[in-house]
Amino acid sequence: MPLNFTAIDFETANSSPASACSVGLVKVRAGKVVERASWFIRPPLGHDAFLEWNTRIHGIVESDVQHAKGWAEQYPDIVAFADGDVLVAHNARFDMGVIAGGCSATGVELAEHHSMCSLQVARKTYTLDSYRLPMAARAAGFEGFQHHDAAADAEACAAIVVHAAGHHGAETVEALGAATRVHIAPVRARAEKPRTAPQPRLSNRPMIFAD
Repeated sequence: MPLNFTAIDFETANSSPASACSVGLVKVRAGKVVERASWFIRPPLGHDAFLEWNTRIHGIVESDVQHAKGWAEQYPDIVAFADGDVLVAHNARFDMGVIAGGCSATGVELAEHHSMCSLQVARKTYTLDSYRLPMAARAAGFEGFQHHDAAADAEACAAIVVHAAGHHGAETVEALGAATRVHIAPVRARAEKPRTAPQPRLSNRPMIFAD
């Protein structure tokens, strides 16, 4: 069974996990990138405030997503692209939380997903001062990308997993998980109900990015 997976990365408008404003997707087949996709997402009402802190990080502003489709319309495209693959992300807890949060906030049924964290894989593979995405990607031989661009980050994440699989002699993501003791986990639905009240726009409390 070959090394097949989909790498995914989200950028968010604010600290809400339902505030995805862009997504990057990279499909890997037999250890090679075969397809890429990325697009803007319009966050749902109540999760749509673009905080200055987030915009400083990824450069996306409200006008960029004004004519984009919302989560409920775009989530099926994400599911179709992944096509049942294990979803790999750098700090997967964050990105899987975005998927679950977007579905919860819009009343969309969460599809069945399993995920692997390339941040955890990097920690079990390399000896680095920092395991943030640029440093881990550099250890995998992937440099010079635009960090916090969702498409570029997804490709960097894919590069880490492919390189780590080679390092550990793993032919599948499942074998890589076993070699590094990184769990491939199901994505759980969130219990929160869809919001109707607008989210406050005055807070500049920073969102924590672990990649």
